[in-house]
Amino acid sequence: MHLTNSSPSITPRDRHLLRHAALAVGCAVLFAVLAALVQTGWRPLSRFDHRPIDDLHRFAAGHTAWTASVQLFSDIGGTVTMRSVLGAAALWLWLIGARTLGGWVAAQTLAGWAAQWLLKLSFGRQRPTFSDPVSHAGGPALPSGHAMASAITCAVLVGLLWPRVGRAGRIAACSVAALITVGIGASRVFLGVHWPSDVVGGWLAAGIVLGSVTVLVELSRPGALARDFRRMNWRTRPRVQRVLVSPARPPRDTPVDHPDGLLR
Repeated sequence: MHLTNSSPSITPRDRHLLRHAALAVGCAVLFAVLAALVQTGWRPLSRFDHRPIDDLHRFAAGHTAWTASVQLFSDIGGTVTMRSVLGAAALWLWLIGARTLGGWVAAQTLAGWAAQWLLKLSFGRQRPTFSDPVSHAGGPALPSGHAMASAITCAVLVGLLWPRVGRAGRIAACSVAALITVGIGASRVFLGVHWPSDVVGGWLAAGIVLGSVTVLVELSRPGALARDFRRMNWRTRPRVQRVLVSPARPPRDTPVDHPDGLLR
């Protein structure tokens, strides 16, 4: 008597769902722990927040040119810019027929905006205060909207590029995305408008949104994201490739060498 394993194998879609579900749950647990430590005033976290913020403020106040450049970088990478980029990407995907993928991008944008303000209003954390601030920002501190929006935008753009580039392109895309995300988060701490834990909270909140939205879209439209990725590749592949592989045709008036060596 032979025993066979009747349990179904895990499909690529199942692995995709599990990865994003794990991302959402893991980031949610870490964010809950961080928020609890912030609310209870845990001393190690308080020292982690206050020590760098005071030193950075003294440096920023004494180096106005550098501070102005950091402020410009922070403004360029702000929430409006990041969400505008995602909005443009969603519109483009919709126009080329990748409707589910475009909806996924739009949902990441809207869910990120809604989650940001829901969390901010839930915790109501005060921002750092100085007698001579070098920058100003309104609203509660936790999580950092700049950190959250930049993480979501960079992750979505890398996801759109992922199937269209090779290993070198993926490494380059991930490196640029990481530098932008870390740079924008660090700029908010340098300018004294966020605590370091606010930035970490923004990145964790971004992970919650990215994973949750992807799982919901996959469950509501099974396989649609994969089909739209293939459609996007077909729609956007360079036309020049077909020109390069097509056989060359000589002009009508150009003499052609025939196998018998005569010119006709």
